[in-house]
Amino acid sequence: MARGHETVLPDEAGYAASVRRATLFLGLLYQFMQFVISSTLWAFLGYDPIAIAPITLILMLNGTLMSYAMAVALFRFRGRSILFKLLLGSALALVAAAINASVDLLSHGLIEHGDPGPINWTNVGYTLIYCMALFHGWAFLYIALLANYELRERERRLAVTREEALTAQMRALRYQVNPHFLFNTLNSIAGLIEEGASTTARRMVLSLSSFLRTTLELDPMQDVCLADELALQLGYLNIEGERFSDRMRVKLDIAPGLEQALVPSLILQPLIENAIKHGVGGSIGVVEIVIRAARQGETLELSVENDMANEPPRPANKPAGTGTGLRNVADRIKARFPEVGAFISDLVAPHRFRAAITMPLRLV
Repeated sequence: MARGHETVLPDEAGYAASVRRATLFLGLLYQFMQFVISSTLWAFLGYDPIAIAPITLILMLNGTLMSYAMAVALFRFRGRSILFKLLLGSALALVAAAINASVDLLSHGLIEHGDPGPINWTNVGYTLIYCMALFHGWAFLYIALLANYELRERERRLAVTREEALTAQMRALRYQVNPHFLFNTLNSIAGLIEEGASTTARRMVLSLSSFLRTTLELDPMQDVCLADELALQLGYLNIEGERFSDRMRVKLDIAPGLEQALVPSLILQPLIENAIKHGVGGSIGVVEIVIRAARQGETLELSVENDMANEPPRPANKPAGTGTGLRNVADRIKARFPEVGAFISDLVAPHRFRAAITMPLRLV
């Protein structure tokens, strides 16, 4: 966001303070090196370093003040183009060089002779050229410093923007779970009511209320232990068990030590929901649902398998079990773990469907 010729950055105070600290350090270092080099040159030309030390110190202090004045002006116009800043830096360097050359002339005359004395224009010209080179070097060095900080600030802002976008995407995907689950569960309750099983439907409504209260309290961006995720899913399976208890068998196959692995909250919900809808709901016999967790090197693999009813072959472009719920899982995993995460779903036997998630293994 622009304000006049300035660029207003997020956390402006912190950004400006960081640049000020770097400017202070760089300015002192630059002028100190100039002091050392000029003193060495004067000594090489036969001047007594002790005798000219007051003059050199005055020039160093004045050069430091000029350098910081230039830095303030350049920082104020940091939002302008690089060409503008180079031209501005050059103009400021000319002004600073003229001032510093004048101070040099006066300090030499007053300290060495007690009065300015006659002006040696040749020496003034040499001094002016030296000061122009000195302050041009400082101006361009400071512009490079600003460019470096601006680049780092843009990278930080881009990282923040990406994080905010990922958070929004993850929240949107996560919040798809509850409406999708609620729709299917309410259909199950409606089915129980149509069948006249009002007592079972009442228990299912109470279980649904408890389950939704628990899931709505979860932070969509906060991971949970696999043990807690499984506890939530068993609560959901108990809800569906009110309707399918005679045809649904649930088996857990969790490798030792993986109960404390971190997983996105409700990541198994659509997989189990899919198993019930297309497995239990589409069969007349007993259907086994197997929930597995296994370690594959440094990755965690979660899978849900279920038996399926005999169905006519599906079109090649419409495989079984790729509805909203499974797409939701695939999108969440891709967004959260773009490098390592993966989701696959397919038949592992003629009448056996498997959906599997791969993600980095992270233990509490």
